[in-house]
Amino acid sequence: MKSWEFGPAVRRWRDRVAPEAVGVSAGGRRRATGLRREELAALAGISVDYLTRLEQGRATSPSTQVVESLSCALRLSDVEREHLFRLAGQTPPGLDVVSSRVTPSVQRLLDRLAYTPVAVHDATWTLIVANAPYDGLMGDTSTWSGIERNAVWRHVIGPGTRAVHTPREQADFEASLVADLRLTAARYPADRRLRGLVHELSTQSPRFVELWESAEIAPHRDRSRHKIIKHPAVGLITLDCDTLIVAGDDLRITVYTAEPSSDDAERLALAIVLGTQALID
Repeated sequence: MKSWEFGPAVRRWRDRVAPEAVGVSAGGRRRATGLRREELAALAGISVDYLTRLEQGRATSPSTQVVESLSCALRLSDVEREHLFRLAGQTPPGLDVVSSRVTPSVQRLLDRLAYTPVAVHDATWTLIVANAPYDGLMGDTSTWSGIERNAVWRHVIGPGTRAVHTPREQADFEASLVADLRLTAARYPADRRLRGLVHELSTQSPRFVELWESAEIAPHRDRSRHKIIKHPAVGLITLDCDTLIVAGDDLRITVYTAEPSSDDAERLALAIVLGTQALID
């Protein structure tokens, strides 16, 4: 396959995606039969300029992450996703590497939770996608890039999140994340991206090295399912936080909910509205 076929394929698939099917408002007059270029770029987490160059054949070497993001945003089937990788001159990621693909079934789940804060991480705890309510609650994740999208880095080395932890809870949370990452490294020994992540974390943090070299190897279990979120406009919100494991695809889906009709439910709804408006503005 020639690389110039990649752009036209993306354009054809973009034209067939109904905006409503991916949570995009179709209000007003539209020249595009499907998604506008800027809408697909936002869904895939890439710039409009880069998507334009891809579609026009002026950029011909998209990364694995970009191809995966486009296949997810375009709602491609398994066969179509594989074809897109081939058009990009790449071999589709196999079972020996960590998948960053949001499968159609998981995407349908996200679509049905469109008004609930949800984030999806891969097996390395790297953020794949967060919906608008999640960004409204926890802050804009679309500006995160590279290692900033990794939860191990964010909690052990970086600025953390808006979740409030006691020192003991924070230590337990860090240890659990690193222990889970060690299990992932054992499952995917051929994954060079994963080895690079571990090397970068080790270089940046003695605390990570200490946890990595400990004897603990276990799946991540957050001992505190009740999370207190400190929202800058709404204040403290106490929520239930559940992490669902998609075993076959090795994904982690984190969902935040509140007891219906409670004060926290009202604060959560307000945080989502305010946060979403701020993202639009």
